[in-house]
Amino acid sequence: MRSKKQKFFLFLKLFAVLLLLALGGMYFFRDSLLQKALNKAEHKFDKEYDCRFSVKQANFIGISGVEMHDIVLIPKNADTLLSVQKIKTSYSLLELLTGDIQLKNLEMNNGFIQLVKNENGRNFDAFLKRDTTEQSNEKRNYAKLAYRLLSKALNLVPTEMKLQNLSLRMDDMGRKVTLHMNDLQLEDHQLQTAIHVKTNTFSQNWNIKGFADPREMKADLKFFNSDTSKIQLPYIDERFGLKSSFDNIRLKLDKLEMESGELHIDGFTSIDNFTINHPKIAKKDVVIQNARFDYRFLLGSDFISIDSTSSAQLNKIKVRPFAEYNTEADTIYKLKIDIQKMKAQDFITSLPQGLFTHFEGMEAEGMFDYQLDFEYNKNKPNQLVFDSKLNKENLRIVKYGEANLAKLNGEFTYRAIDKGVEQRPILVGPANPNYTPLDQISPYLEKAVLTNEDPSFRRHRGFINEAFKQSIVKNIRTKKFARGASTISMQLVKNVFLTREKTLSRKLEEILLVYILENNRIASKSRMLEVYFNVIEWGPNVYGIGEAAQFYFQKRPSDLTLNECLYLASIVPKPKKFMWQFDNEGNQKPYAKKNQNYIKNLMLRRALISSDDTIGQSVPIYISGHARSFLKLKVVQDSIPSDSLLVDEFDF
Repeated sequence: MRSKKQKFFLFLKLFAVLLLLALGGMYFFRDSLLQKALNKAEHKFDKEYDCRFSVKQANFIGISGVEMHDIVLIPKNADTLLSVQKIKTSYSLLELLTGDIQLKNLEMNNGFIQLVKNENGRNFDAFLKRDTTEQSNEKRNYAKLAYRLLSKALNLVPTEMKLQNLSLRMDDMGRKVTLHMNDLQLEDHQLQTAIHVKTNTFSQNWNIKGFADPREMKADLKFFNSDTSKIQLPYIDERFGLKSSFDNIRLKLDKLEMESGELHIDGFTSIDNFTINHPKIAKKDVVIQNARFDYRFLLGSDFISIDSTSSAQLNKIKVRPFAEYNTEADTIYKLKIDIQKMKAQDFITSLPQGLFTHFEGMEAEGMFDYQLDFEYNKNKPNQLVFDSKLNKENLRIVKYGEANLAKLNGEFTYRAIDKGVEQRPILVGPANPNYTPLDQISPYLEKAVLTNEDPSFRRHRGFINEAFKQSIVKNIRTKKFARGASTISMQLVKNVFLTREKTLSRKLEEILLVYILENNRIASKSRMLEVYFNVIEWGPNVYGIGEAAQFYFQKRPSDLTLNECLYLASIVPKPKKFMWQFDNEGNQKPYAKKNQNYIKNLMLRRALISSDDTIGQSVPIYISGHARSFLKLKVVQDSIPSDSLLVDEFDF
């Protein structure tokens, strides 16, 4: 009998013979097998994607080469999605057998990919269908999913590549973009190409140059224009009205690998003279001269994060960010920002040009550092964490920019801006006969307005953390900016120094100016409140409480009753629509009375007024001044705006 060793070697010989026969069979019948595979692909595209896929000619070259001609992919009743005249590539036979296909080289000539959206639909919709076979309740493993997709994508990038006369075309309801590449070469890990970009609004030539090693999953590429002009980003200018450009951008990938079940992606990206322009961001171009992001992305089975070892730099501002999306138990969003100790002047000069125009020319001394800790649990929204800390070291403003906050302490001229148009000048000072010092305004008005707008005004430093938290929770729930957290300080800065434009620039400037105003004690709380009462709009073309008392009641501010003050406090959020509180007979509507009673009851509970103050105050509001002429209009009931800190507590 044969020994076990002899049997084993006999088995190996038989296996080797069978393998050789199989490989030989594959080699001799490979063209037939290739045609069969293409027929199968044609059937799959027709059945699953309702598309016609065809290859006019396909054949093997040598042992591991494939060449195909006239490849076309056309969705039924739609524009051609892909057309290529010639594709030539090679592969490893062993990798083909194991299923881990990695392209060695690729030549592609004369073709295009075309994405079209028109009144008949999109020519790529069929390829966006979700896989219904996957269990919808099956938990995703983010690390494995991302690694599998990235690995497959990089494996399809050949180590040697030559592409000629290829285009990527987009047509989104007439918004057309063409990226045409005459020649792209990847050889010895060096990639170089020029891309001609043409849209409805501009035409440019881009260059891409650098290192690329798809097998080691590393790259270092630089994008720049062929001349001295900036690279403009196509499509988004027509689609979203966002104009964007930059001098150059560098993308570097140092590491992409799985370690202990986690996917690590390390590298950096940098950009020079990044410019954006959009009416929702700022009135003019916003320019970031230098920015760099050294990133470390971590993906686990149930989380995606930017690791805290990452760093971001905006001019001289250096930030350590941490962000995480975690689904292990609940869906949790985390964000931490750490600005390490830096000079205050470096911070001011590093602010993006055009985004903080009122800070231009400002000078500061001292140092500071800043930390933000944010955490939101989707299933427990009321447990929101929002902690913001600024640590100062001899920090002070030595010179103001365009927004001279110190002017609040003296006489100045205020001009409101409504819809971009300057209104009549209002002198804020004793020379104006309508100007009213705080001690000559009915104390009921101060208490009513603060109760409705900002109860902790005299205690806080410009912001109320709890109000911010409630605002964030509501905005996340509604997926829109449904509620603000505006304090008296913020309203004052917005009115006196800024405009009413709804831009990111204005909001950021408001936050920084309020912080400087409140934390450097530039003006007292009483002075801030006095200016506030004398500049805010109380009705159509009615500015200051002196004008308002006459406009509504033909009185001086010191003579206003409790009920009249409650009414005035209720119209602060939307003063131009005061008439909506009244019916055609000049009587207040029930919702308006309920609103004023709510403010009054709050004042009673907080001991701001006593029950004696309410005696004789149940008489309905009577508008006797010029405002009465506005009550003849037929109007619709308006909802109470969301700018008030207490808006959510009203129940109409």
